Amino acid sequence: MRQRIELAEICNRVYDKEFVAGYDGNLSVKLEGSNYLVTPSAKCKGEIRPDDLLVVDINGRLIEGNTKPSTEIKIHLSAYQKREDVNAVIHCHPPYATAFAAIGEGFTRPVFPEVILTLGKVPLCRYATPSTDEMVLSIEKHLEYAWAMLLENHGAVTFGKDLSDAYFKMEKLEHTAKVIAIARSIGREKSLPNLKVKELYDIAETTYNIKINKKNRFDF
Repeated sequence: MRQRIELAEICNRVYDKEFVAGYDGNLSVKLEGSNYLVTPSAKCKGEIRPDDLLVVDINGRLIEGNTKPSTEIKIHLSAYQKREDVNAVIHCHPPYATAFAAIGEGFTRPVFPEVILTLGKVPLCRYATPSTDEMVLSIEKHLEYAWAMLLENHGAVTFGKDLSDAYFKMEKLEHTAKVIAIARSIGREKSLPNLKVKELYDIAETTYNIKINKKNRFDF
């Protein structure tokens, strides 16, 4: 019941933050064993209550609930299958991040130290028709390392060690996109020098208690 309450609260929060509109978005969290708590299809996230949530297995088969799971559950299940450190997935359409996805640009340059440490590189995944297997293929090559991705002409997805982690990564992603958009309205953002990025990596674990996947480090 605790996870139902928490997931419902996060659903309400992404709606209140305007990361989604209408029936947009889908969220999930791993349960004990090999089942997953997921959001239903065609339900506003601002109206989600704990009893609305569904339980599916790793193949997406409905275990508990009376409605249909989101048609984009394939993204979530693919992440759970390939990453043992992923226990929650959030897919939204936050305006600023989605705007960058619409112009075909990910965040692959080191600009903000906190983004380097918490998100790392945010790749752009090529456009794929929602709810198809093509969606899974579009994220596959980045899934091994990325904590956040932009989906071309679609939206964004974040992965977390728990629900709060996945949510705050989505919040950080949207905040980053907004700040960069503002920076470009008055000039251009600058990348951090390689030396400073290396310095940040050198102290990441000892100072911030953050271990960074080598594949998610910005290239020097």
